[in-house]
Formats: sequence, C-alpha cells, structure tokens
Amino acid sequence: MFKNILVHIPTELSPRPAVDGSVSLALDTGAHLDAVAIGYETSSIPFVTEGGAAVASLFEVERAQALERAEAALRVFDIEARNAGISYTTRAAAAIPIDAREIVCASARLHDLTVVVQPQREHDSYDNVIPRELLFEAGGPVLFMPYTFHGAFSAKRIGICWDGSRLAARALHDAMPLLRAADALIIVTIDGPDPMPEESSTDHLVRYLAKAGLPAKVTSLPASRSEVQSILLSIAADEGLDLLVMGGYGHSRLQETLLGGVTRDMLRAMTVPVLMSH
Repeated sequence: MFKNILVHIPTELSPRPAVDGSVSLALDTGAHLDAVAIGYETSSIPFVTEGGAAVASLFEVERAQALERAEAALRVFDIEARNAGISYTTRAAAAIPIDAREIVCASARLHDLTVVVQPQREHDSYDNVIPRELLFEAGGPVLFMPYTFHGAFSAKRIGICWDGSRLAARALHDAMPLLRAADALIIVTIDGPDPMPEESSTDHLVRYLAKAGLPAKVTSLPASRSEVQSILLSIAADEGLDLLVMGGYGHSRLQETLLGGVTRDMLRAMTVPVLMSH
C-alpha cells in the first residue's frame, strides 16, 4: 500500500475535501501523512526606496498574515488527524506563488501519492494552480478529491479508464495498491476512431489483472471526444464507483486548453475522486 502520502491543504479554498479524504485514506491503509499548507504572498523582496523601512514593514505584515492562513488551514487537518490517531506531520509556510509551487511539487517527488482538491473555476486562487502543476511535476500519482467531497474516502469500487496508452498504463500501475484492496474493478473503455493496439487491448488488460488475482468486468461505450468526460461520470454513477483511475493530460497543457481534453473537462467537473498520473 501507499506508505507516505503528501496532502496539499488549501489556504484560500475549503480544506475539508483534502482533510477528509487523506485522513480516512491513511486510517484505512496505515499510511503516514505529510500535510503542507502555504499562504500566498504577492512579492518576496521589498522594493527599497525612500521610506523603504515602512515598505519592508508592510511586507512583514503580509508574510505574517499569509503564514496565519496556512496555520489556520492546518488546524482543521490537525484536529481530524489527531482524533483519527494516524501518523502525520504538518508544515505551514508563506511564499510567493512560484515558490509555493516548487515547495509542493518537490516534496511530492518523495511521496508515494499526493492528495489535492479539485480546482474551483469560480474562485481566483493559486490553490487551483498547484494541483494541475503536480500532475506534471510530482513524478507519481495525484489523487483529486472533488471540492464537494466530505466524509470518509473509500475505494471499494474502482473504474479503470483504459485506452491502451502509456498514460493509462502509468495510472494503472500507480493505482495498483488501491486496486488490490478493492472489491470490484470495472474497466471503462470508450470506442474511438483510433483502434487500440492489440498488445494493450482491453482483453489483454483483463488477462493481466486476472494473473494478479484481480477479476474485472468491462464496460465499453461509443463516444466522441467531447463526450468522454460526461460518459465517464455517467458510468461512475451507474456503477456506484468510489474512484476513477486515468492518465492525465494526453496532450500538452496548451492543447488541452485550446482544443479541449478529457483531463481538463474532468478537472472542471468531477463527481467522484479521480487518481491521475502523467
């Protein structure tokens, strides 16, 4: 199972989905949690001119306020983690956004899994940027909790989104600790215009999982590219899935933004937790 999990606790958005999801996951798996929360500053170095001391003082006030926001978010986590009796540490920091990104992404590279909250389009916050950056920079799986999520996270029924690609395979292997503990696995494949390579076909995936003692059933549906995300969420509801596993950003971020893509659409609207790998 995952033994060391990083949790990004938002400081400008609700921390509850990350707190509830990560603590319940650690309680179920025995993993250690490292929770990090960063309050954002607008600048890192005071511009020293005439009256520079006064400017520096204002920046010190801003840093203190940013740190307080981080500590306040972590207090929510600390209460739940302490009550659950899990192993955990917390880190509060104040930083400008670019440094905050580096802190979280660098830390994620030495953890088995990173838990984040789904970005919220209606809120302008760097808390929405870091989860997306982690997909490219973590070097491992990222578990997105819907911003509406509350309560205990359970991964008893898991949907594996499969198209035979490298990214789908990466997500499959990264999610294996959860797949092995699940009660039911559903392979979800969307029939598209491009045929799947025979060597990584759905039939081969079923046999691969069976060799590991993991029986799975297959759900295959036709859909255009613009319909994939809605189809996936519909299947998740029909099958009562607790988690979707999928590759993240099959194209560049620019292509996802300009042309649309499943990852972008899923980050905009998800109804169940989604484990993504890049």
